[in-house]
Amino acid sequence: MVDLQRLMTLEGAQAAFTMNDRGELQEHVLARDSNLNETALDLLAHMCVANIAIATMQARGWEANSDNKGFYPINGFTMIGMEWSAISADNIGVVVSNDKADYEAAHRMLTEQGAAG
Repeated sequence: MVDLQRLMTLEGAQAAFTMNDRGELQEHVLARDSNLNETALDLLAHMCVANIAIATMQARGWEANSDNKGFYPINGFTMIGMEWSAISADNIGVVVSNDKADYEAAHRMLTEQGAAG
């Protein structure tokens, strides 16, 4: 089971969410001071799934048409914005403030949550 509250313990966490394979928001938690809302998270979840799908297509195509290997599978997606970043792996995501972001810690926790879920 995914523990969204645990993801919210990351420094600067603004939101944590889960999504289905189509990118539809399934559940979420927002920080009290977050400017995000459910609609924004739903759009963000769709963007994460879409970008993972595109990156997967590119990685598989590159490996199939070259001698280069190791690009597939795609393990996640990170979008770095002006004030916050969204980090996703599997069907889980977290939004963190850029001024406090620890991308490695976020990815590690997302991977642990995905493996546990």
